[in-house]
Amino acid sequence: MKKSAAVVPVFRQRSIALAGLAAVLLLAGCASDTAIMGSGAMVTASDKTRMTQSGFLSDYARLKPAPGAEGVECWRDTKLDASKYDKVLISRIVVSLVPPKDQSEPPTIDPSDLKTLTDYFHNSLVTALKPQMQVVDKAGPGVLVMRIALTDLVPTKVSDSVAGTLIPYGFVVEAGSGAATGRPAGSTPYMGETGMEMQFRDGGSGAVVGECRDTEIGRKYAADVDGSTVGAAQTWASGYLNSFQAWSYAKNAFDKWSLLVAKRLGELRGVSP
Repeated sequence: MKKSAAVVPVFRQRSIALAGLAAVLLLAGCASDTAIMGSGAMVTASDKTRMTQSGFLSDYARLKPAPGAEGVECWRDTKLDASKYDKVLISRIVVSLVPPKDQSEPPTIDPSDLKTLTDYFHNSLVTALKPQMQVVDKAGPGVLVMRIALTDLVPTKVSDSVAGTLIPYGFVVEAGSGAATGRPAGSTPYMGETGMEMQFRDGGSGAVVGECRDTEIGRKYAADVDGSTVGAAQTWASGYLNSFQAWSYAKNAFDKWSLLVAKRLGELRGVSP
């Protein structure tokens, strides 16, 4: 049967997309899946215009972009002596969703998805912090208590991602749509976003010693311009493949925050993270 003229471009575009992805993966060489995909740290980007103010933190006015934290806003007590903390308590992660700026109502999320996401974030933090600090379940002297609220959870619209990929020359339009709409470069209007607010307390006195917040946006076309060829290939492949799963970018954001927290605590405590 002869294919219609309308169908041919769609199949051609699909072939081009798959061929492009295959080329990206080949650039990474013959490695394991984990090595090919990389850490995923570059496939989300901080968006200061979407930072939340849910009421979970004590003072939002004093939050400022933290050096080396890739857009995360933080504050810490100038009298903080981080070296006295050798244990960390990660409190149960709570969810306090606020309506995104372009929606009038808070998003609805399946409770099973919420549990999966909060469990993932908790485990990611444990994995990142355990090499330098004992993870405990009770507060007390020498314990740094971490309180975390997820304040913005928007899944990727997978159907829109698939449709955008199949549109002839859709890549050219999509790749530039993030900056054109005020979102991070490489993002698109249907990418997922994830917001969090994080508070650090002294486990003995309960005093607030630090606070942070961030909102991360998924990047379907994530470019690592400063990395190696293999690193750039990993970033591109990870960003592209994650655009076809509803919550992948949220997990990428959790891993990024976990690594940033571990790195900063290690610096403040004078130990290797």
